Amino acid sequence: MTTHAPQATQSVTLPASLDEAVAALGAMPAAVPVAGGTDLMAAVNKGLLRPSALVGLGRISELRGWHYQDGHALLGAGLTHARMGRPDFAALIPALAASARAAGPPQIRNAGTLGGNIATAAPTGDALPVLAALEAELVIAGPGGARREIPVSHLLAGREMLEPAELIGFVRVPLLHAPQVFLKATGRTGPGRATASVAIVLDPARRGVRCAVGAIAPMPLRPLEAERWIASLIDWDAERGLAPDALAAFGEYVAAACIPDQAPPADGGQAPPLPPAVLHLRRTVAALARRALGRALS
Repeated sequence: MTTHAPQATQSVTLPASLDEAVAALGAMPAAVPVAGGTDLMAAVNKGLLRPSALVGLGRISELRGWHYQDGHALLGAGLTHARMGRPDFAALIPALAASARAAGPPQIRNAGTLGGNIATAAPTGDALPVLAALEAELVIAGPGGARREIPVSHLLAGREMLEPAELIGFVRVPLLHAPQVFLKATGRTGPGRATASVAIVLDPARRGVRCAVGAIAPMPLRPLEAERWIASLIDWDAERGLAPDALAAFGEYVAAACIPDQAPPADGGQAPPLPPAVLHLRRTVAALARRALGRALS
């Protein structure tokens, strides 16, 4: 798998269906599933992982598309970022398409998959705050054709984990037919890893605003109080516009909720100020949240 690997992979299995893949993982407990391999191969080349067997998911056609089910889109875990970035998908779930287009250079977008982004759960995963804001659910495939559903936020937070021989099969996303925006800041010009990202989803049916902040913590953060506050200011029956002061206050509210001030010392003294780098990150989050909401409302 790599020229400097001390131990090569012993076997590669290429199942043709999701249930065959689950069965292969059950038969080889040490096997590692692989789709795009953008994270897996990086770990192998760094010497962090030496899988004794691989279960390739690239031939499972049911994982590479999507279909509609009860007002939701059921997205195959094998959808690549490049596929999700196309106009037809963008018309379906705009924020997820925007995050896919921002996922990195073409070689990463052509190989990396939605399921891999979730399973790796890297804090900088661009799809993760969007899925958190959409309150998406995962359809997990298990042995014997079993299927179970868990909120994507539960997996990312470690509240529910994949059992042995289980795979992420699909992602169930509600079709809100309402504005959605994804923005991110990177440390350099062009595609790169996010230093902070924000997803905003409007839900007119429930008169709600959903916001998730990514890359600044191990999992996406939901500033629930800020969501409820800003939703109460929006005139959902009219233009839905907000004054610039309200947008700015929302950005500050989100940033303070996700990057709070340091706690005062036990002796009751004054709390120490945040380090300059943390203050800069807080300002970045505030700007992203303000701009994202402004774009969604416009």
